[in-house]
Amino acid sequence: MHAPLPPPADGETERPPLVFSVGHEELIIRRRYEVASIVNDILIALWFLIGSILFFSEATTYAGTWFFVVGSIELLLRPGIRLARRVHLQRIPGNEGVPTGSSPDF
Repeated sequence: MHAPLPPPADGETERPPLVFSVGHEELIIRRRYEVASIVNDILIALWFLIGSILFFSEATTYAGTWFFVVGSIELLLRPGIRLARRVHLQRIPGNEGVPTGSSPDF
């Protein structure tokens, strides 16, 4: 039997969550744009961290440069995720833009 899900946050719509089975557990994802933004931020940090470490050696500087390029591309995705969220919320009848109290980071 599944535990009940918490009610949606202020301004969040009643959209069914994404549910993935992982062995005997289930991964339940709500607030998809927020999750996408968090995952994107983690990837940005990883690319720049790996690129920085690779810059310690001249033999790996070329690979480090590519990690910086990938991190920069991820930075371009951030406003795309925010824009997609705003456009999506504006298409739902009854919503007037971004919900009150939402963070501009996702």
